[in-house]
Amino acid sequence: MRFAITSKGNSESNTLMHKMKSYLLDFELIYDEEEPDLVISVGGDGTLLYAFHRYSSRLDRTAFIGVHTGHLGFYADWVPEEIEKLVIAIAKTPYEIVEYPLLETVVRYQNGGKETRYLALNESTVKADDATLVMDVEIRGQHFERFRGDGLCLSTPSGSTAYNKALGGAILHPSLPAIQLAEMASINNKVFRTVGSPLVLPAHHTCMLKPVNEQDFKITIDHLSLLHKDVKSIQFRVAEERVRFARFRPFPFWKRVHDSFVAD
Repeated sequence: MRFAITSKGNSESNTLMHKMKSYLLDFELIYDEEEPDLVISVGGDGTLLYAFHRYSSRLDRTAFIGVHTGHLGFYADWVPEEIEKLVIAIAKTPYEIVEYPLLETVVRYQNGGKETRYLALNESTVKADDATLVMDVEIRGQHFERFRGDGLCLSTPSGSTAYNKALGGAILHPSLPAIQLAEMASINNKVFRTVGSPLVLPAHHTCMLKPVNEQDFKITIDHLSLLHKDVKSIQFRVAEERVRFARFRPFPFWKRVHDSFVAD
């Protein structure tokens, strides 16, 4: 089996990375940063997001596993004290593959410019470059509302515990093939009105944002932030691709939610 390791870059994470690499090479596994079967992320959820985007072109051939060296991460199954146990499991035990849905974002431009397509593991957000965001929201090709506010956030189920939760969105189990639309400080008064609640869309529904006035927008894809000019529309839906995680033991989602937000 071919493997690669990404590190948060701090001293503890780098030490663990080198130790794991040495142990796995001793078990005659092959270190391959270009075409790994397994990518081990050492750090936090941000480190795994970086690894996901680095290997997003081979999601059908690469599985991910996380070791967290800071606060409990939603994508990290293991802690530093379990490194030896994890190495033996990787070297000796067939792992289970767990797949989660991803968010597809397609940005189309005025004057027939080439569209750009992105995959997000957590979420994508849209804000106006330097003004209130005004967007017509279409769902399944039908006009739903005209949004005015700070911005909009489209999230995956596995990303529903991140920025989406801070916006008052629901926490979705990551096995659900869905995306969620949450508002950022919408303007609601006698003149302007939005639904004011997060929307959960199934895999066969598409959400389209169409600019009303402005055409330049700040669009984030997970941790990446880009300015897009002359935007005609922004389309969101559940991606055909899925992210694959390697599981060597049960890792209950609701226990992660409890440990992150409820437990002392």
